[in-house]
Amino acid sequence: MTLLAAIDLGSNSFRLEIGQAMGSHIARRGYWKETVRLAAGIGADNRLSRRMIDNACICLARMHERLQGMDAAQVRAVGTQTLRQALNSDQFLEQAHRALAYPIEIISGREEARLIFEGCTHTLPPSKRRRLVVDIGGASTEVIVGRGFTPAHAESFKIGCVGTTLRFFPDGRIDRASFRRAQVACAAELEEARMAFHNYGWDEAYGSSGTIGAAAVILRNHGWGDGTITASGLARLRQVLLDFGEIRRVQFDSIKTERAEVLVGGIAALWAIFETFGINEMRPAKGALRAGLLYDLLGRRARHDVRDATVLRWQQRYGADRPLARMVASTAQKFYQALLPDAPEDAVRTLCFACQLHEIGFAVSHSDYHKHSAYLVRNGDLPGFSTSDQERIAELVLGQRGNLRKVLSALWDPLRAGRLLALRLATILHHARRPVRLPRWSLRAHRSIEFGIERAWIARRPLTRHLLEEEAQQWARVGISFYVREI
Repeated sequence: MTLLAAIDLGSNSFRLEIGQAMGSHIARRGYWKETVRLAAGIGADNRLSRRMIDNACICLARMHERLQGMDAAQVRAVGTQTLRQALNSDQFLEQAHRALAYPIEIISGREEARLIFEGCTHTLPPSKRRRLVVDIGGASTEVIVGRGFTPAHAESFKIGCVGTTLRFFPDGRIDRASFRRAQVACAAELEEARMAFHNYGWDEAYGSSGTIGAAAVILRNHGWGDGTITASGLARLRQVLLDFGEIRRVQFDSIKTERAEVLVGGIAALWAIFETFGINEMRPAKGALRAGLLYDLLGRRARHDVRDATVLRWQQRYGADRPLARMVASTAQKFYQALLPDAPEDAVRTLCFACQLHEIGFAVSHSDYHKHSAYLVRNGDLPGFSTSDQERIAELVLGQRGNLRKVLSALWDPLRAGRLLALRLATILHHARRPVRLPRWSLRAHRSIEFGIERAWIARRPLTRHLLEEEAQQWARVGISFYVREI
């Protein structure tokens, strides 16, 4: 039995879902949700408060208990908009990792949107129709359109039920003026993407968030529909909220208090989405980010990793020399295996991705191409990769040649330093950009680096010898001895 777990550190709630892989399907085997309101812990300085960090970690410690016995490869935990925004997210991640005992990544808005679409469409009946999927979170809203499991266009907007409620209803009063201001502000965020979605078009619309699920339940319970959300139904729901007058008075059957407290902001955002994109009706759907994470994990385990497709697409887009990238990757992995035979699979995969993308900066300029490559990796939209993944790959790509001071912090971490050394040596040995039959070699790194290489082989390659001597000088400049020993 293969169990997989996804943890969504959302801006409103933290959610844990455990699923059992059954072929290409995942059946839910456990679920846990806590309302944390992470977005409410962001101060005017864009930093998470100490109290909020502590409260979030208490929640994660409880989730850790539910994950007992699961291997790290079976678990994926991600943070979304609030952690993208928080200036002290590194501080949060350090403490949160200790509480959860599993790695936590921060994903970009578009990666969040991709995963939401994958999760939502996996819970819907198969269809060739074009689908629009909307997810209103605590601090961001994702809008995606596509067919099957593949998004054609995806965007993330910085509007959400918690943020909108706090900003436009700070004193808890609900009136027409406040609601209108909230709706107009949300629409302003969405407006620039309106034409892109209209140009693609869609046949049916779905919503996968708590706000949309709550709206569907309320409309059905009041006899205003079958659970499908319509513009007229939203108008009735808005009037009910206005009649309550205050957030503390908002109460609906089957809607939990913590959802009712942020419903007015969520409905204002949903109203703006309907108006901006001209939606007539929207059906609620399950799945969303957690399901997307689970199916993404399943794909990685089954070697159908979306990251491989992303890397191939980027190589093609930037005209990378793919045969050379494969050679560099093969050699670098051999060197890394010699340095760290027990390195985690993820660390090896990171090195492989860096090798495949190490020269994409040639598309910008041959001068300082490694810097251009690192910039593209760090700032591009790479489906399947978290922002942490991209940072690790960009660090390697930047450090593939030249001065090591630009990646100095990596040299004190054996996993990161080993990857850098392996990539740098591999690019040196393949400098001629053609297949190289490796000679006898050895590689050790403890307090110093010793690279052993066959004497007759290196004697026939004076340029390679020169490049290795220059490499020794680069390591010496950061206080690390590098020796080339002929064997």
